[in-house]
Amino acid sequence: MKSLQRLTSALLLPLACFAVAADPSRLVEADGSYAKRPLAKERIVVKVVQNGVRNLEDYPSPAEGLAANLEIMAGFIDRACSEGDKPDFILFNEFPLTGYSTAGREDKLRYTIEIPGPETAAIGELAKACDSYIIFGSYARDDRDWPGHILSINTVVGRDGTIAGTFWKTRNVKRLSDDGEIPTTTIESVRDRYRALYGIDAEFPVLRTEYGNIAVSTVQLDPFVFAAFAMRGTEILFRTATLFARDDVIASARFHNVYSAMSNITFPEGSGYERYGGGSLIVSPGGEVLAEEASNDEAIISAEIPIAAFRDGRRIPRYPLAVVAPVYEQYVDEIPLNHMDRPREELPADRPAMKELLDRVSRWLP
Repeated sequence: MKSLQRLTSALLLPLACFAVAADPSRLVEADGSYAKRPLAKERIVVKVVQNGVRNLEDYPSPAEGLAANLEIMAGFIDRACSEGDKPDFILFNEFPLTGYSTAGREDKLRYTIEIPGPETAAIGELAKACDSYIIFGSYARDDRDWPGHILSINTVVGRDGTIAGTFWKTRNVKRLSDDGEIPTTTIESVRDRYRALYGIDAEFPVLRTEYGNIAVSTVQLDPFVFAAFAMRGTEILFRTATLFARDDVIASARFHNVYSAMSNITFPEGSGYERYGGGSLIVSPGGEVLAEEASNDEAIISAEIPIAAFRDGRRIPRYPLAVVAPVYEQYVDEIPLNHMDRPREELPADRPAMKELLDRVSRWLP
């Protein structure tokens, strides 16, 4: 029980938010059903904010940057709540408060937030005023349980202003470029210690709300991760990004029978990254794009989801696991679990150092 007690006071907050089953080892129901809360309404409104982000390292101080970026978020929340239909969920991108940082570990830790903290409290007041869930990603730190680790956390702030749930990034994409690897800590990279602290149920948590079962993820091009969330009863998959692939969002919604919404950032003109900005979208389980902002402009998109009709008679996806099991059982991951579970002084300082670590522990490289 100690791990559950720590959970209530630490980063992930109460497991009660996730309506954990009586048997925590039962992650997937054998009959295809899944746990859920009664719906408060038959149709819900999702709004996705697409906006530019100024990195904290570009401000005179992190405190000034957080205050300015929080004010920008507040402006978009006010717009989302006052224009058009009232939203039930408002989704922001991966780093609306902190922006992305290319700094080394010790500097980068300065460009993080604590969860809960003053920023989540301020967003909580906005959520209460709007009577809406607000979802956003951020660099985060936890000096007690994860000193020196840079975490990537998606936070869901509830309609009552409190944190309804948090979602660690499951894993980082690897071998994407030759110049380095992402040095943030994910569930995969510290899986055994994460499980000891928070329980196995928290590895693929599903937040069961009165508006449907939701999960939030920052991983990209990772169908196995999305399948695990779908098996656990996810109905709406919220995704946050700093760059993403449009076809990945559409395919994930269709393959896993979920509604999916993606929020991406915009890039300033002249940055050289304009073609990677924008494109935020909301997709139906059939792969139909319900709303999209294809440009690199700041915008708010909206879609109505018939959540009651979607849920009626629904079961989790029918994956052919027994068919593919002989192949899967022989597959060996290149990078072993827990590769970031090491003393603070041994944590890689930057992307090149992270690449050196992965090369060193690789099961595939000679």
